[in-house]
Amino acid sequence: MENAVLITIGDEILSGNTVDTNSNFIATELKNIGIKVSQIFTISDEIETIKKTIELAFETGNLIITTGGLGPTRDDKTKKAIAEFFNDEIALDEATFNHLKNYMERRGRLEILERNREQAFVPTKSTVFQNHFGTAPCMMMEQDGKLLFSLPGVPYEVKPLIKDQIVPFLQEKFNLNYISTRIVSVVGIPESILADTIEPWELALPENLSLSYLPIGTRVKLRLTGSGDNEAVLQQELENEIQKLLPLIKDNVIATSEDKIEKILAEILTERKLTISTAESCTGGELAKMITSVSGSSKYYLGGMVAYATEKKIEILKVKKETVDTFTVVSEQVASEMAEGCQQLFRTDISLSTTGVAGPGKGEDGKDIGTVFYTIRVNDKEITSKLYMPHLERLDFMDFVSQKIIQDLVGILINN
Repeated sequence: MENAVLITIGDEILSGNTVDTNSNFIATELKNIGIKVSQIFTISDEIETIKKTIELAFETGNLIITTGGLGPTRDDKTKKAIAEFFNDEIALDEATFNHLKNYMERRGRLEILERNREQAFVPTKSTVFQNHFGTAPCMMMEQDGKLLFSLPGVPYEVKPLIKDQIVPFLQEKFNLNYISTRIVSVVGIPESILADTIEPWELALPENLSLSYLPIGTRVKLRLTGSGDNEAVLQQELENEIQKLLPLIKDNVIATSEDKIEKILAEILTERKLTISTAESCTGGELAKMITSVSGSSKYYLGGMVAYATEKKIEILKVKKETVDTFTVVSEQVASEMAEGCQQLFRTDISLSTTGVAGPGKGEDGKDIGTVFYTIRVNDKEITSKLYMPHLERLDFMDFVSQKIIQDLVGILINN
């Protein structure tokens, strides 16, 4: 069991109306048990297209996972296509029907049971994995030692099916190696120089360990991945190699365990018992969203506000009107006063502020799209910076700026 192929089925994906998040999730979960995804297809809800894609997938992979096309409506044709591909028939599966009935009873929806009854019909050669969060079951077909799993397309149904049922099944059936990953987050050094600096260490890595460079914002994540049949031994191997790496880049490392920058920040704030607040304009609450996405953030995040209108910056954050009149609302001076006002409003150790132009049009003061000033204030000291990224779409701009600010804050806290 080495190569997997993912097939996303649905016209709504192809039209761009729905984003395929399932493939990313499934590929990550498979990678964690040593299965590489070699191809990902996105195809329409057409029986012949589904059959041809399955045939093509089996030429390169021995594990096929499809998502989508298993609903109760007429445009969901995956089940029929699978039955035809495997020369099978579709019949009522009593266990699946009873599961479906119980599922409906628990939700008080027996009146639509008949409409969903068709979902209890499955290929007779299939092994069924019951769906505890929806009405369409997962079906597994096996042929010549190769497996096909057909899952519904709803992400909150896909995730538990993969994590709780399919991954454990694959691990047990094929006695797969353990896969483990450690992330070392590095800042303040260009990727090319970083690569040159650690090259001797990288070339000396054991064969069961591999290194990937993952730039995100102005941070580089070094992802060290290993495989082995003993999880404890593997974890120790990874730790040993990281300890060899650290002396080479110790001044640039901000974390050796957590992946996301907001989680790295959470560890620092919790350890130092610091509080933080946010005053946002052009980031539209993205900073607050990132910070509060971490469990336990209420210990250190006291609050924030999106002061989009200039008058609210003046009224609530106490930005001086003459500052706006003199320097415009998108300026270093306004960012500074927003941060100070926010810190006083929420009485926090740290405050963050943003003011800029996310687009698609120019700002009210004529500033170019992609311009942003942000202030990081720690106690009575602050640093205000400017970014200019006219090439980024609005949402990408908000995300990049927020990532960069939190990353800068982490750097400041680590170095002080």
